[in-house]
Amino acid sequence: MRVFVAGATGAVGRLLVPLLLEAGHQVTGVSRTLAGTERLRRQGATAVQADALDPDGLRRAVTTAAPDAVIDQLTDLSGADGEATDRLRREGTRNLVDAARDADVHRIVVQSISWVYEPGDKPADESVPLDLGAARPRGAMVDAVRVLEETAAEIGTAVVLRYGVLYGPGTWYEPGGAVSAVLGGDAEARFLGSVEADLSVTSFLHVADAARASVDALAWPSGPVNIVDDEPARGRAWLPALAAALGRPAPGPVSGQRSWARGASNALARSRGWEPRYATWRSGFAAQDASG
Repeated sequence: MRVFVAGATGAVGRLLVPLLLEAGHQVTGVSRTLAGTERLRRQGATAVQADALDPDGLRRAVTTAAPDAVIDQLTDLSGADGEATDRLRREGTRNLVDAARDADVHRIVVQSISWVYEPGDKPADESVPLDLGAARPRGAMVDAVRVLEETAAEIGTAVVLRYGVLYGPGTWYEPGGAVSAVLGGDAEARFLGSVEADLSVTSFLHVADAARASVDALAWPSGPVNIVDDEPARGRAWLPALAAALGRPAPGPVSGQRSWARGASNALARSRGWEPRYATWRSGFAAQDASG
């Protein structure tokens, strides 16, 4: 297939492009920067410099590539700016879908998230509604995800990958990343997550497994699919393990939990043949070390 990847140099995209090429696809990758396009060319992809928030430029890029499928891995998390990421979910996805429709593309795979479900006691499957009644700032994030997913559904076949919290190279959870800085006492570190060893439940996902799911999803039917590891876990369990892997002091356990935190089930993805190489955060965190 001819595959157009938006966000091709992000944490998932940089691993995804080589996998697509290895699978025999022709890949056009988009980056906002010249350095990003040079990296894509070194990987063997066709590279285009464009901004997802520039509808005309993005339309030209997609039309020129004439892809069979589009993969949306757009995020803006390097600065820990939730509003910027929500804008990309709303406007960037709108621009990408409009460009894809103009280019007569009938398949899209989009990156979403799995911690947007209504509160509950068990890991959420894809039948659970989004938490649209949540108060801000969570409510703004959930609504942006709703817009992203509904916009993507305008394409004939739209697969929505609801990723768990990403860790591994290029993420906040890598050695030297934002979480390591926070655990080390850096009050200036920007991070939109939790470093409390509380009772809140989180589902994790290694970026390599996220990239593999994006390749697999090119052959999946429409709809949302949770892409998470096998073990949703409370902060009291995963945070000490991560701290040990990062060579940082582990926070002491605290009471309480975020009311909406419940984790997610990967049963649907597994039924389609995907399985995480890092089955749980336990093995994934341990594969990291403080030296990077």
